Amino acid sequence: MALRTRTADAAADAAGALRSPPRGFVEYGCPGALIDCTVPSVALQCAVCGHRAAVTGSAAARRPDHPTSLNTPASYPATDHGCASSACWVVAPGHAELRTETLPPLAHGQVQVRTLHSAISRGTEGLVLRGEVPASEYERMRAPFQAGDFPGPVKYGYINVGRVEQGPAALLGRTVFCLYPHQTVYQVPADAVVPVPSGVPAGRAVLAALLETAINALWDAAPCIGDRVAVVGGGTLGLLVAWLAARVPGCTVQVVDTVPARAELATALGAGFALPAAATPDADLVVHTSGTAAGLATALQLAGFEATVLELSWYGSRAVDVPLGQAFHSRRLVLKSSQVGSVAGAQRPRWSHRRRLTLALSLLSDPVLDGLITHSSPFAELPQVLAGLACPLSVRRAARTAPCATASTTHRHPRPSHAPEVAPPNPPLNPSLKAPRRCTPSTSETTS
Repeated sequence: MALRTRTADAAADAAGALRSPPRGFVEYGCPGALIDCTVPSVALQCAVCGHRAAVTGSAAARRPDHPTSLNTPASYPATDHGCASSACWVVAPGHAELRTETLPPLAHGQVQVRTLHSAISRGTEGLVLRGEVPASEYERMRAPFQAGDFPGPVKYGYINVGRVEQGPAALLGRTVFCLYPHQTVYQVPADAVVPVPSGVPAGRAVLAALLETAINALWDAAPCIGDRVAVVGGGTLGLLVAWLAARVPGCTVQVVDTVPARAELATALGAGFALPAAATPDADLVVHTSGTAAGLATALQLAGFEATVLELSWYGSRAVDVPLGQAFHSRRLVLKSSQVGSVAGAQRPRWSHRRRLTLALSLLSDPVLDGLITHSSPFAELPQVLAGLACPLSVRRAARTAPCATASTTHRHPRPSHAPEVAPPNPPLNPSLKAPRRCTPSTSETTS
């Protein structure tokens, strides 16, 4: 899942372009893995509209039941030595906390960014939270700006949208994307940030993480004109894959999921929808994003003769039963992994990670993608939000979660240190989960 962090300044940017959650709050990606954390501005008090937000298919993160005023200047004061910042650290399995840091004077060639939104990758960060990172993956799981070492304490994360408040003139005031953890203000080399296009609202820009993963997946899968494509797992990542595949001329795309409520959004994104039992067989390409053994079995069942099943889920240290008997060999199926840490082979000679991320940001101009964003929750409650992700899978499946209740728990592959996976995974395929709800509007929100 992905948690998006949003500052008070973000609300003004989003108004009129994207339904704006209350200033200083976190917003979640509805049917997938996206949580948006709004970070308070140092210069403003933030009025909060009360409603309950939930984690992607996990225990709910709570918001005040009534409007509240946050004195943000007191929360993040400036000091004689630099700016004070609040950062989220995972200090033990299932436990995170906010720590105050004082930033040094800005060094030459760096930028200082005030976070507008950050996002939690539910799959990868869920593994970090639960202490389930395999020892063999400690180095490959490192995020570019991670502090601390696995198993912890660690400051972890890599989906951050903010505004440059100090640095080179060409970047001052620009909204940028950065592979940085959950922190209200931070400093990085200027070339570590990628400007967000003017036509993309800051709140929507956190989807770049997931969209970059979806782009790389389709590069790996290489669907052909007219292909029948099945996407098993209708979380945020799966829906973005479906959205991209549906734009290939002649392709027929079907999202397969156990949650009927996801059909409406799948349709809006240009794809069909079916429950597993009613899914169309003999697909030319099947993309699996559910992060469950049952979903993978369904993906193999739907693949046609000599078709490819592309696996985007990452299971960490968890063993997964894969049905490679039955007709797997007689149908000559190809089971292939896709990992966003490396640019797909065919594009690798010409495409850098930065070029790929820039492409993902440019594609986010389509307002239809706003349907992937729903609820909000305060940055101050981020430790509680993260604690919900540490719940056992059985507990998360039983939880009725508002925003991401429609997502499926996808544990995708972690990225290596140069380019961590920025795609927030999805919640478990569970028929009992209800459709996501929109945020309750407040004085600092716009309705959608």
